[in-house]
Amino acid sequence: MPLSILFVCYENICRSPMAEGIFTNLLTEHDLHHTIHVSSAGTVSYQRGSSPDQRAIALLSDYGIDISSLKAQSIDDLTLHTYDWIFAMDYETYEAVQQSLATQQPPYLHLMMDFVEELAGEEVPDPYYDRMEAFDGVRSMLTTAADAILAMLKERYRELRG
Repeated sequence: MPLSILFVCYENICRSPMAEGIFTNLLTEHDLHHTIHVSSAGTVSYQRGSSPDQRAIALLSDYGIDISSLKAQSIDDLTLHTYDWIFAMDYETYEAVQQSLATQQPPYLHLMMDFVEELAGEEVPDPYYDRMEAFDGVRSMLTTAADAILAMLKERYRELRG
């Protein structure tokens, strides 16, 4: 059974779908897309069913990553304990996921940047009310984190090693 990873932000329209797209693309590049299931969600359901923010779609498209078909969902729509790893974009999201997991067997829950040594504990800022440059900064952070997460997973799970 493949590993399952969930990326979580507030509304699931900017950071977490970007992380899902970036990580899925990375898995495809490493021919690991069949061994890890990737998804994303928000801690609130205001945007349920919405596509990612158009700026996120356009930016990632410039890098050959298509997230246009993703639809926002809430952690309330999911059975969180079925995920092996959950990565939260900020402390507020981390705490919301932790509360949702309170009565369930918890998976590994971390901040998105925890496996980037010099950025461990840092939050991925929400670019929604900002300019396109903020989206690109988030893309850069998520790409760095995705590389570090994949390296950690390869180290931990023998079947992922090439």
